[in-house]
Amino acid sequence: MTNVLISGGGVAGLTLAWWLRRHGFRPTVVERAPALRAGGYKVDIRGVALEVVDRMGLGSQVRRHDTGMLRTRFVDSRGDTLAAMDASLFGGRDGDDVELMRGDLVDILAGATTDVPFLPGDSITTLTPTANAVRVVFASGHRQTFDLVIGADGLHSQVRRLAFGNAPDPVRPLGHHIAVCTVPAEFGLARTELMHIAPGRSVGVYRTAGAPDARALFLFRSPAEVPAPGDAAGRHALLAREFAGLGWQVPRLLAAAADADDLYLDAISQVRMDRWSTGRIALVGDAAYGPSPASGQGTSLGLVGAYVLAAALARAAGDPTVGFADHERQLRPFVRANQELAERNLRGMVLGSTAQIRIQLTMLRLLPRLPGRERMIRRVTEPIRRAATAITLPDVGLPGGA
Repeated sequence: MTNVLISGGGVAGLTLAWWLRRHGFRPTVVERAPALRAGGYKVDIRGVALEVVDRMGLGSQVRRHDTGMLRTRFVDSRGDTLAAMDASLFGGRDGDDVELMRGDLVDILAGATTDVPFLPGDSITTLTPTANAVRVVFASGHRQTFDLVIGADGLHSQVRRLAFGNAPDPVRPLGHHIAVCTVPAEFGLARTELMHIAPGRSVGVYRTAGAPDARALFLFRSPAEVPAPGDAAGRHALLAREFAGLGWQVPRLLAAAADADDLYLDAISQVRMDRWSTGRIALVGDAAYGPSPASGQGTSLGLVGAYVLAAALARAAGDPTVGFADHERQLRPFVRANQELAERNLRGMVLGSTAQIRIQLTMLRLLPRLPGRERMIRRVTEPIRRAATAITLPDVGLPGGA
C-alpha cells in the first residue's frame, strides 16, 4: 500500500486524502495549525466541483450549510442605499451553485476523513528524495519516510519552496491586497452584504443566516511597502492608513479588525508554474495553481484538482511519474480557464475613479428595469459557468458509482 504524506489540512488536502483512501492508498495529513482552521470568508462551489462533492456523498451536507445570502446593498458614507442587487448575481452564482463558509466546508471534509491519520501543529522542514521514496523531517523532530509527498499547503507553500525553490517566484501578484476578519454581529445585517466603495478601495461586511458574528472584507490597491507576515501591529497600521478618511462604519470596522484574532491580510496573487511535480513530490490546489480570491474559483479548483490527482495516481498503478503527468495533462486547461477569470473580476471589485463608481452604481440601479435584463445577467455569469465546467471528470470506477 502506497504511503502518501499530504501537507495541508484545507479543502484540497482533505479532499485528496478522502479520494486516496478510497483508491487504496494510505494517506497522512500534516497541518501546521494546532487545529483545523474554522474561520475564513464565504466560498463558492460550482460546476464540476459540485459533482466531486456529490461523488463523495457530501452534497446534502454542503447544501445544508448554504449561507442563505439574499441581497447585496451598496451604501454611501452615511449608510444610505445607493443600489441593491440579488446576492447570487453579485457573486456570479447560477443554477445549483452553492455558497458556504470555508470553515463549514473544512469541517464537513474533516468529518469525512476521520479514518486518515492527522498530525496537527507540525510541518515539514526537510524533504530528501531517494530513488523510491521521500525522507521527511518534521518541525517536531519526527522523521519518517513516505512513498509520495503532496503539497496542499496554500499560496505560500512550504513543500513548493523545499522541492522547487523560489527562483523564479511562481507567485504572481495582481496589484491588490485583501484583508478578511470576524467582527461582531452588530456590524452586519442578516443575509445581506453591505458594500462601501471608493476609488481604489472597497469595504464589505455581511452576516449569514443564523451566524453569531459577521465577516468584514477590505480590498485595496497594493501599497509600496507591506508588513512582514508576523507583524500584527504593522498589518493593522496598514489597514488604518489605506482606509483613512472613509465614512460609513469603516472607522469602527477598522477598530474591530484590530481586535480580531483571525485577521488575514495578503496580496491577491496567482500561482503560475511550468510543472506541478518533481520526482515523488507534487503540488495540488493553491500551492500549484492558486487562481486568487478574485477568481471566485479557488475552492472549486482545490476540490477538482484533488479528485483528478487521486484518480490519476490510481490509474498509474504505483508509477508517480505517470500519475503526476496524467493529472497535469487533464487539469491544466481547467486551471487556465479559471485563472483567467481573476483579472476580469478584479476590475469590477475595486474601481479606480469616482466616475467609474458612479457609472457602476447607475447601471446597478437601472438593471431591474432595463430591457434584455436576463441577457445582460447571462453575460455576467456565463464566463464563470464556462470556466467552472471546463473539464470532464474521469470515471474513477469505485463501487457504488463514486
